[in-house]
Formats: sequence, C-alpha cells, structure tokens
Amino acid sequence: MSVTAPDQLSSNPLRRILVDLYEERTADVPFPPGPGDFNIQRTFRFVRDPLPILLPAYQQYGPIFSMRLFHGRVVFMLGPAANHYITVSHADNFHWREGSFGDLIPLLGDGMLTIDGAYHRRARKIMLPAFHRERIAAAGDTMVAETLRALDDWEPGRLVDVYHWARELALRVAMKALFGLDPDQRGAGQRAAVDFERALSFYGEDFAMRVLRGPHTPWHRMQHARRTLDEIVYAEIARRRRDPDPERSDVMSLLLDARDADGEEPLTDREVRDQVMTLLFAGHDTTTSTVSFMLYELARHPAALQKLLDEQDRVLAGRTPTAADLTGGTLPELEMVLDETLRLYPAAWVGPRRNVETFEFGGHTVPAGSYVNYSSWASHRLPDVWPEPEAFVPERFAPASKAALPKGAYIPFGGGSRTCIGMRFGQLEIKTIVTLLLQRHRLELFPGRTMTVRQMPTLSPRDPLEMIVRERGVPAGLTAG
Repeated sequence: MSVTAPDQLSSNPLRRILVDLYEERTADVPFPPGPGDFNIQRTFRFVRDPLPILLPAYQQYGPIFSMRLFHGRVVFMLGPAANHYITVSHADNFHWREGSFGDLIPLLGDGMLTIDGAYHRRARKIMLPAFHRERIAAAGDTMVAETLRALDDWEPGRLVDVYHWARELALRVAMKALFGLDPDQRGAGQRAAVDFERALSFYGEDFAMRVLRGPHTPWHRMQHARRTLDEIVYAEIARRRRDPDPERSDVMSLLLDARDADGEEPLTDREVRDQVMTLLFAGHDTTTSTVSFMLYELARHPAALQKLLDEQDRVLAGRTPTAADLTGGTLPELEMVLDETLRLYPAAWVGPRRNVETFEFGGHTVPAGSYVNYSSWASHRLPDVWPEPEAFVPERFAPASKAALPKGAYIPFGGGSRTCIGMRFGQLEIKTIVTLLLQRHRLELFPGRTMTVRQMPTLSPRDPLEMIVRERGVPAGLTAG
C-alpha cells in the first residue's frame, strides 16, 4: 500500500513569523510559566550560549517552562521524565517536520529528520537493513583506511586543527560509505564534497542572515550549492539504475535495491536522494564534533587518557582494531569515555518538535501547535540527576551505574522509535578514529587556548581547536611508574 508523501512547507520566513504569531494569539490554553516579553538581548544570548538561560530557568520553574525567543514563544521540557514523555511515551503527539527541523528541508528534502507518521515508518523499515551489524562492520574497513590515510603526515610537534582534520576525514568516510563516491577522483566525488560543505555552511550563519533572500545572500548560495549537488546525485542514481552492480555495498546502492514491506514499491529517485543527503548531514557533522570533543577532554584529563592507552596495549597489543573489537564490549574504557563525551557534548543538542494536540505535563498546559523542545545538552547537566555535572568522569558510565540511570536521563541519540538510525555507524567511526590516532600519537592542548561551543547546525567548537601532536608516550601530567 502506497504512503502519501508529506505536504511541502513554505520557506518564506515572513509567512512563518505571521502564522506563528497568529497561532500563539489564538491558543486555547495558557503557556507554561516563563518570560514572555519580546527581548532581543535574551534571544541573542540564547543563540550564543543557551545553557546559562536554560539551566537557571529549570531551577526557577521546574522541568517545563516557556520563553519568547526571536518572535515566538517556545516551550522547553528538561530532565529524564520530560525527555521520556516527548521521545517515548507520547512521541506521536510531537512532530519533527513542523518544528525547527523543517528548516533543514530546503537542503535535505524529505529525509528521516523531516518526516513523520506512516511516511517515516515506511522509510525507516526500508533503510534499517543498510545499518545491520554486518553492513556496519563492512564500512569499518573504509573507516580504518581513511583514518590511516589522514594520519600519514602527522609527526611530533605539528600543530593540528583537530576539528578541521576530523571534519575532512568524516566527510571522506561518508562520501564513500553512503554515496559510494571517491572524493579523490576529479568529477562527481570531488565536486559533491565541496558543494555539500558550501550548502551546509548556511546553517552556521546567524539567524538574522538566514532569513534574508535574494542574490548574494547565504540562502542564495545554499540553493546554488544544492542545485549542483542534485545534478551530481541524480546523475549517479540514473547511472546505477541503468547498470546495477550487486557487489556495491554503499548505502545509496542498498537503497536503490530496497523495497517496501510488501516487496513491491522501490524508493523513488527523490526519496533515495533525500535519505542519503540526510544521512550525510547527520553522520559527518556529528562524528566530527564528537571526535573533537573527545580528544579535547582526553588532553585535559591525563588519568583518563592513560586508562585508555593501557586498555589499548592490553587488548590490541598494537594491532589495527577490527569492528568486532570496537563493538563487542572488549574495550570498556573506550565505551565509557565515549559515553561521557556524549553526555557533555551531545551533537544533536536540542530536539525541536511541534505538538499536535494540547497536553499537560508537570502541572502545566501546552497549547496545540506550540514549539516544544527537549535539550539533551541541558538535561545532561542537571545537578539533581548528574553529580558534578560539569566534570568529565567516564566512570559514571560503568555498566552498573549506566543501568541505574532513570529512563530519559541519557539521550544523546534521541529515544524511542526515532532513535538515530545511524547511531552504531557513528559510534564505530568515532571509536575507530580515536583508537587509531591514540595508537600512534597523543595530543596536547595549545597553551593559553580555551574552547567555546557553538550550537548550529550541531554542537561543535566555535573556533579552531588547535592541538599539538606528541609522541604517544606518557600523557602530560603523569609520570612513568
């Protein structure tokens, strides 16, 4: 049975503002408590650094509150119970497409991040086989080869912008594993990589710049890059439909062969394009950020780094790790360090939704059609859930401690039926990159440099994250014993 594609949303920012203001004025129940005045300073403070706004609001109002940001009133729900309510127990009442994820449609189209309901369920069922354990393990060979290539010219004393390095590496892995394109070849692979980065840069612009339209605006540049990308992607889809190769294992090829639950309807060219573009966005951006934050925290915590190095020596003894090594639970220190990094820096830091029907939570009502956000970044730093929430403590994710966490306390990949479909792919890639790097080198923070965080389009270092390459040896701050 065919499933109808979702209606297209307007990309006119003025129309959106007018509709939002009208719906707020006609709401049939009051919003949760919180500052409702128009306040430009609050808006820009939130864009720059939301935690000093969200965490005090949680202390003042509790797990549900609202505040006016930009033109409209936004509801926030923080803490384990709130996260579980939105992502699991009442997930059907919260749509992604009409929330802020709709802002991604002009680039990504109708991919997994921007669709809901039956259309989403069909797409997820079709795509799941591409992320089965054996498929992910096969992609591990690409991850190893690309990481070793990226480390080829590293030598002690070199200054490396870790974020830029990881971004280039993750994009190469994504281009090969998802599109099956070689970014080294002149032509489609090389042009697609360049234009994808150009298009994605639109979402790193300030909100005031993103609403502008017309020639020479960020919107115009993004649209031009998308058109170029579409030419490349649709030409590649047509080529593979004409000449299918059963030996290809990249995600695009798997999706071209996939069928729905009845075994009859293949994905259309547009559906394949939108899903692969969405995976490229989600995979390459989040992996880059997590690798960067993980290396940053290990450089700041030599004892945690030493435990990781000792585990590597004991389990791997210098050999290249396999996918089984990295996913089979044989490197528990690595698992705990990754979990703690994702607690402090969940790349998808906010879950923007729009509720379908009016609901009540925590003693407060929320009108139908409201913008409702949960935030893993803020929830992961609540002191009543996480002792010493600002501290980097991998041991808090020891198996017994992790099992004792309340439902909804830890949600770096979302929750419920919409848990990130590429979660295991991303975890394998992060662990591969960090393990191979630390088998050869350690990284030292550049003296006097501090790291600040930006939120768009995903959590990442705001400025270059420069670090000094050192011999593996003993981490700074420890002495050989």
